[in-house]
This record gives sequence, structure tokens and C-alpha cells, in this order.
Amino acid sequence: MVGSTPASVQRHRWFDWSELRADLRSAVPDATAALVVTAGIFVWLYARVSSGTSMTLQVMPDLADADRYWMYWLCQAFGWSGLLWAWLTIMLGLVRSSSRPGWLRVSVARIERWHRTTSLTTIGLMFAHAALFFAELVRADEDGRSWIGRLTTSFAEVFVPGVYSSGTGRIAILIGLLALYLTIPLGLAFYLRRTTGSRMWRALHRFIVVGYVLSVWHTLLYGTNVWYDGAFRTTVWLLQLPVAVLFLVRLLAPARRGERLRPRDAAGRPGAVSLVARLAGRVAVAATVVGLLVVAATGRDGGRTPGVSGAGLDVTRTQVWVGLVVLLVVLAVVVRRMSPTRSAPKPARAPDRDGSATSGADTGRGGH
Repeated sequence: MVGSTPASVQRHRWFDWSELRADLRSAVPDATAALVVTAGIFVWLYARVSSGTSMTLQVMPDLADADRYWMYWLCQAFGWSGLLWAWLTIMLGLVRSSSRPGWLRVSVARIERWHRTTSLTTIGLMFAHAALFFAELVRADEDGRSWIGRLTTSFAEVFVPGVYSSGTGRIAILIGLLALYLTIPLGLAFYLRRTTGSRMWRALHRFIVVGYVLSVWHTLLYGTNVWYDGAFRTTVWLLQLPVAVLFLVRLLAPARRGERLRPRDAAGRPGAVSLVARLAGRVAVAATVVGLLVVAATGRDGGRTPGVSGAGLDVTRTQVWVGLVVLLVVLAVVVRRMSPTRSAPKPARAPDRDGSATSGADTGRGGH
């Protein structure tokens, strides 16, 4: 029949597999670089443990045998490289979705491709971090369980949120898993744009910032290399300053005109609720920038002091779960509002400064 769509095309239309395969191929150099960086971090961690200078040994002296616990140190290396690549991809996404400065010579399409490839690499690094922790728990099982018992118990502790019950990990691993499980669907939302529509995937993808914040929180809370206060921990805080500043720039000068702060909506009607919400977001990010500057100036970064008993955790599991429920409700509202069946088609108009037109036929490309 003329104009009919092949069944194979209809079957795969919901997910853009061809674009994903192309991005995976493009991500090979990026992933290779990430593995090289991970190897370098591993060598550095291994050498510090072997020489007895690692701060981790003050927290867990039993890990002093670097050869025996090499999987744990490799797990740590993947965690650090994963955080670094998350930082890179979040920065690229914010650059992509902000108004393009005149001095920037890199094309929008290239920044977007870099953002997508680094996002895929980040997901791989995060999963490797968790998988190696799982492998280490299986290897170091101290309860004499059978292999089946080791595998099932370790899997639950590492991959099921809320099961791990030891020390600070009760909160930190829960937060890390939520970061992982939010990053995967929100990071891959671009490839679902044929099903969700471009407006919905862009709205959902912006929440990837929550996954990044949870990753940083997980690191500061549980990373034994930054367990105590000091220059290394403060550096991790300082690396969040350019993210916060660029986030503020993105809110104040977004690439898409419809996202700019206006007293009226696109239809010319007063948009008091939207205006207040957007203004509150800009004030909150500006306050975050100030907070990060205070941390840098005072050195008070929330780290422990060696030899001094610290206060207990200020956050409980219940609070984390309540926060997750609130986030899921917000996501559900976004999905409801941005559903293609509820969104009226928009007439095409002139492209924005970055060359993309926000119309009903928009391909959905873009950053945060």
C-alpha cells in the first residue's frame, strides 16, 4: 500500500535504536579515555594503600592489603571516573541548553553529540562501579554462605535500594542507587522522543541534574578518600561551583525563547504560578553558588576530623524515601502535562539563535 509503514519500522519506532547505535560508536574514543583515566586512578589508589598513606586506611584499616582488596580499589577508581564524567556531561548539557556566546566556535551539533556520548560513558562507569562492589562483596563473604547465598545476598545489598544496612552505607548506598536508577532512564530519554514527543523528553531529561546531585552527595558521604575534611574534599566541593554558575546562566539565558523568564506565557496570558516557580528556581541556584563560595572560603566542607567522634547522620532513610516519592510525583505531573495527546500542535516559526525551531515537528534535540 502506498504510504504504509513497514511493520519492522513501526515495531522499533518507540525507541531510536539507530541513533543509540550511532552514539555508542561515537562514544568508543570517549569510553576508552575514561578507562585510561580509571586505570590511572586505580594505580594511584593502589600505590597510596601500599605505602600506607591512603586516608581510607584510617577509616577501614583492614583494607591495607592492596593485593587482596584490589577489586575494592578498582571499584573506587570507577566511582571517581564516573563522577568526573558525570561532571563533564552535565557541563556539556548546560552549555548546549544555554544561549550560545559569540566567542564559542564549537557547533551546537558537536556539543550535543559530546553530551550524548559522555552520558553513555557515565552510565557505563556508574554500572561498573556498582558491579565491582558486588563482586568484592561476593569474594569477601565472611559468613560462610554457599555461592548461591553469596550471590543473592550481595546482589540485594548492592542493587536493591534500602537493603544495605551497615554504617553510613545505609544512607550513602541508597542515595547512590537512586542516582544510578534515575540516571539510566532520564539519560536515555532522548532515544524515546519518538514515543514521548520532544517536549516531554526535554522536560524529563532536565531532572538528570537530580541524579548528578545525588552522585555528588553519595561521594561526599561515603567516599573514604574524602571521608575527612581537607584539600581533596574541598576540591570536590569547588568542582560544583562551575556547574552551579553555568546552571544559573542556563536559567537566566536559556537557548529556547519559551523558557525565558516572562510575566506572561506564550499565549500572552498572565502566568503567575510559572513565573514564581521559575524565579524561585533562579534564586535557589544563586543561593547554591553563594553556599559553594562560603565552603571554599571557610574550608568547612562537612568532612570528619581524624580522632574526633562526629555527629550522627542528619538524614534518615525515611527522609530519602519521602524525597523520592515527591520527585516521582513531580515526574508524573510532568508526564501528564507534556503528554503528546494533551499537547496541541504548534505552528512552525523561525529558528532560535542556536538554529533549532521549537515547533510541532521539532526533532527533540537539546540539552538540559
